[in-house]
Amino acid sequence: MENMPLILEDYFNYMETIRGKSPNTVKEYFFDLRTFFRFLKVRYRMVEKNTPFEDIDITDIDIKTIQKVTIQDLYAYISFVDKIRGNGNYAKSRKVASIRSFFNYLKTKVKLIDENPAIGLEFPKTDIRQPIYLTLEEAENLLNSVSTNTIEEYKKRDYAIITLFLNCGMRLSELVSIDVDKIRNDTLTVIGKGNKERTIYLNEACIDAVTDYMSVRPKVSNDEKALFISKRKNRISTRAVQHMIDKYLKLSGLDTHVYSTHKLRHTAATLMYKYGNVDIRALQEILGHENVSTTQIYTHIDDERLRDAVKSNPLAKWKNK
Repeated sequence: MENMPLILEDYFNYMETIRGKSPNTVKEYFFDLRTFFRFLKVRYRMVEKNTPFEDIDITDIDIKTIQKVTIQDLYAYISFVDKIRGNGNYAKSRKVASIRSFFNYLKTKVKLIDENPAIGLEFPKTDIRQPIYLTLEEAENLLNSVSTNTIEEYKKRDYAIITLFLNCGMRLSELVSIDVDKIRNDTLTVIGKGNKERTIYLNEACIDAVTDYMSVRPKVSNDEKALFISKRKNRISTRAVQHMIDKYLKLSGLDTHVYSTHKLRHTAATLMYKYGNVDIRALQEILGHENVSTTQIYTHIDDERLRDAVKSNPLAKWKNK
């Protein structure tokens, strides 16, 4: 990350080392707080009037500037990212979370402010978004599309990657972090969100695909523990996986503007919920969600199941005599 004021550097050190937040989460917080600090400099007239917003330097922000912040400034900032920068409710909610976390740290952890102006800052109302996912037939077509790859090593690697996505519902960051020595029989240990370790159980298709790939996996010296290896003989990157998934999505006739690696995670969860009679708490554990409310988006996807549930009531056919 670029140069930042000491107050932010200390905060991010705390977030990573004490709170155990992942580098990706810290980076998102940085982008949010950098936008907030730039907004403050404009609002407090600390920059020339026509200075491009993205060029505003925040390294001179200090605790004296922060101590001036009021709840009105915070609402003005959320209004700014809404009306000027076109942020939707989810983006605004993340910015509210970033601000609340930062000011809570200043007030309760390092005691650099007497009052927390963000304590009453509300989250914008968000609508529940239905998950976008592949149907069973589309998922099967995606797996079949891998057969077009003529290089055996990459064909087996790509097939194993897509199989894990569609069966286990893991995140992209979790997939690229897989180490060979973390696979034990039918279990796999990954590093999930917030640097939390979790166990994923592998079904027959996953075990077969990984075993098949291991037979052609190249020997590497740089990161010999990495399961999935790139063409450059390093641990495969998230970007490389995204490009690879896009290629096969196109081959199977799916729109890459709609579908992505994350939609494969949605697909796994949806297929388990629709066809496997998976309990919502079990699905929460499988997906590594901290709160069951995050998992509940999958309970809205199967209207037929709800109809059947109502019809199964023993009073469903009761008639008034």
